[in-house]
Amino acid sequence: MQLSAHIPKLRHGAEPFIARVAGLSTGSQSRQLRLLLANKLEREVSIPDGLGYLADGDIVRVNETAGEIRVLYRRDSRHNVLFFTERCNSRCLMCSQPPRSVDDGYLVEEILEAIPLMSPETEVLCITGGEPTLLGSKLLDVIRAIRKYLPRTALHMLTNGRLFASTRLAQNIAEIEHPDFMIGIPIYSDIASKHDFVVQAKGAFDETVRGIIKLKQANQKVEIRFVIHKQTIDRLPQTARFIARNVPFVDQVALMGLEMTGFTRSNLEALWLDPFDYQPQLRQAVSELNVSRIGTVIYNHQLCVLDKELWPFARRSISDWKNIYMPECGDCAIREDCGGFFASATLRYSRHIKPFQAPQGAGAGAVCSTQ
Repeated sequence: MQLSAHIPKLRHGAEPFIARVAGLSTGSQSRQLRLLLANKLEREVSIPDGLGYLADGDIVRVNETAGEIRVLYRRDSRHNVLFFTERCNSRCLMCSQPPRSVDDGYLVEEILEAIPLMSPETEVLCITGGEPTLLGSKLLDVIRAIRKYLPRTALHMLTNGRLFASTRLAQNIAEIEHPDFMIGIPIYSDIASKHDFVVQAKGAFDETVRGIIKLKQANQKVEIRFVIHKQTIDRLPQTARFIARNVPFVDQVALMGLEMTGFTRSNLEALWLDPFDYQPQLRQAVSELNVSRIGTVIYNHQLCVLDKELWPFARRSISDWKNIYMPECGDCAIREDCGGFFASATLRYSRHIKPFQAPQGAGAGAVCSTQ
């Protein structure tokens, strides 16, 4: 989840530690967070009001020397993210987490320390980065730990898929036998040079497609992701056809709206399209995939900009900690069914956002009965 806040600096030279929240109390001057460490020791720290949402079972990283507390996991959230690294072997034009060449191996060590503290009732975890496959054997260690401590938790990993083409990584993951593991990989065009331009890596298209094939040969679940913007929209229907004809064995295709953060901000004029304006291409792509019986979903879109025939494919996909609604959504009858916006969307969003009114005598659920 990676939400941070400042706390009072308490112990000079103290080592950062990972702990599970075991209680929250309000004193006369501050809130006290009771923490349970992996070695069963207990600690208390004072926290600002901004972290008052923390609850039993949440997991934090505390750095008392720097006066920082970082939220790693929230027990009641379905949007917990395991952030592996800032490093990446691609440099996508719209990357929401711009890569940096840094030594951040400590991140995966913290993840391995946190996993045994997580609730076994956790519904889903997402592995992301940067590029998680750059961690190699450490990635395998994390998957094994999740299978051991969280056997009923679904796992989703976001990766460019390139390293699966030239390594045994696909087979190594298969040998762990995680019962519910989906690997999300982007394809941004049916033309290799166009995909390579979007990810800013020569030869990436070939590596990605071969990586997908290797994963499916190892009986792993694969989701193809396609982010829609000015540099990809002209080949959206053709890319859907390419997927249906060449890799029809993938488990799902996600057609995704743009997140207004990271590199997207600096490349905004080269990327931004009003979703209302690309509905014909989106309808055609969904039709191509649906006819081929490939599971298809639409992420990061608002219902009022989607053609109603696409509503059954729309999902509420934005993580709860960065999901907002605009002022125009205030009295919308189907707001609870709509995916809303990324918090960064205040930078720019569709000119066609509007509230739906509930029919007389009907609740909001009746308006969106096709979803």
